[in-house]
Amino acid sequence: MSPVHVSRTTSRTTSPGLLTDRYELTMLTSFVTDGTVDHPAVFEAFARRLPEGRRYGVLGGLGRLLPLLEGFTFDPAEVDWLLEQGVVNEPTAAYLRDFAFRGDVDAYREGELYFPGSPVLTVSGTLGECVVLETLVLSVLNHDSAIASGAARMVVAAGGRDGRPLVEMGGRRTHEEAAVAVGRAAYVAGFASTSNLAAGRLHAVPTVGTAAHAFTLAHRSEVDAFRSQVAAQGVGTTLLVDTYDTAQGIRNAVEVAGPGLGAVRIDSGDLADESTAARALLDELGATSTRITVTSDLDEYVIAALADAPIDGYGVGTRVATGSGHPTAQMVYKLVAVGDEPGGALRPVAKKSQDKVSVGGRKTAYRTHDADGTVIAEWFTTDPDVLPGDGDRPLQVAAIRRGDVVHSPALDEVRDHCAAALASLPPAALAITGGGAHLRAQPRTAPQPRPTTATTATTATTATTEGATA
Repeated sequence: MSPVHVSRTTSRTTSPGLLTDRYELTMLTSFVTDGTVDHPAVFEAFARRLPEGRRYGVLGGLGRLLPLLEGFTFDPAEVDWLLEQGVVNEPTAAYLRDFAFRGDVDAYREGELYFPGSPVLTVSGTLGECVVLETLVLSVLNHDSAIASGAARMVVAAGGRDGRPLVEMGGRRTHEEAAVAVGRAAYVAGFASTSNLAAGRLHAVPTVGTAAHAFTLAHRSEVDAFRSQVAAQGVGTTLLVDTYDTAQGIRNAVEVAGPGLGAVRIDSGDLADESTAARALLDELGATSTRITVTSDLDEYVIAALADAPIDGYGVGTRVATGSGHPTAQMVYKLVAVGDEPGGALRPVAKKSQDKVSVGGRKTAYRTHDADGTVIAEWFTTDPDVLPGDGDRPLQVAAIRRGDVVHSPALDEVRDHCAAALASLPPAALAITGGGAHLRAQPRTAPQPRPTTATTATTATTATTEGATA
């Protein structure tokens, strides 16, 4: 039997151009062959609906996506492989050897809210260069938006960014490279830090971490383990106290570190009861300033249920990093306008298939706020004569121009934008209980009067109903 060949190639050594589905390049081959490859085109990414029970989405991943689009090329060896595999023909191979994205991208800012129909990303260029971006655009936006949307719900349940801090610690529950994006997206949504060092190194996300149960088990006693950790990390460290018996673990921790111990971590049991008992014991031992951090399969529902428990912070792993905590963002990437000759005028195009109807034409999107800054509507227009009014805020920013990234805010700026966006929602829209989308982006073909207070509630109710059934 011949030996099995194991490929050592990873996405780190693959060009962005190859991070795609085959049908993108078979379509490109047809466009090259029939001569339409250089016709102008506009594609948009949007979600037709939100996951069941979700009232809003948070756009994540734009800061990761834009550099990938700027560097979207095909390595010569990869083009040769595509030709050998029959994926493309020779004229298309020649096209790919000189390929670089030279179009424009406009997008909602990362950390911005989105709703059904929100045109979160608009790509303008030639038909050929726009079509090959689809898979990469959706891979990044769907993954990171799902993480950010789920993480935002957890942050809200924990009292917001000024409430109890959350640590993202799900790297062991997902793909090793996805874990880096998880740490970044969760931080955008309001998590305070991550356990993932690559997220810290690559994206400047604060990192934290102390010890696992294996560390305690590796020592002859729990006291020896705590002495080792305190000697290395100082009394401000966090000691994991539930390896054997939580109450005795707390006594050992305070014995070793003294009343100035930074924190204890509890990773098992009924966290409400365990934290209550831990707080009483810590106070009895004089460690009144020692914080209590809890972990163990937390999500927004568990966090909300622990709101009254004497807990100072949460560590969230599985539920923020895997599908159990964040249903897919359900974004799609669709052609909305195309020209019939190079440099020609664009005509709108749209799908009409059942349950997948889209709105043709390049869109300009706005969000309407009331006098208190609360979001009350989102709308878009394809008519340049329809202008925004008081309280209408444009949602897209220029992100790429002629292939070059022109929008690259610092991650903390993105994080602050997300916090402000969440703060613009009314309390009902922040609820973690099941419900439909708070709003739905609506087309507008003519100027409309600003909604009054009396009509706002009706508008929101209608939007919620539509969002639930879109």
